[in-house]
Amino acid sequence: MIKVDQKKCVGCGRCTEICPGTFKLNASGKSEVVEQKNTDCAMKAADNCPVEAIHVDE
Repeated sequence: MIKVDQKKCVGCGRCTEICPGTFKLNASGKSEVVEQKNTDCAMKAADNCPVEAIHVDE
């Protein structure tokens, strides 16, 4: 399961650049998960998240 900690997310958009099919920025300017299938890409996004807001459980 892919999750974004909304309290930690700063809305930098890096995850949406790395995995546009998995993440999008919501109305609050924070990342949210739109698709759960691509955990490999989500792990790459998690590794690049500056505030460690993305969590991926396979």
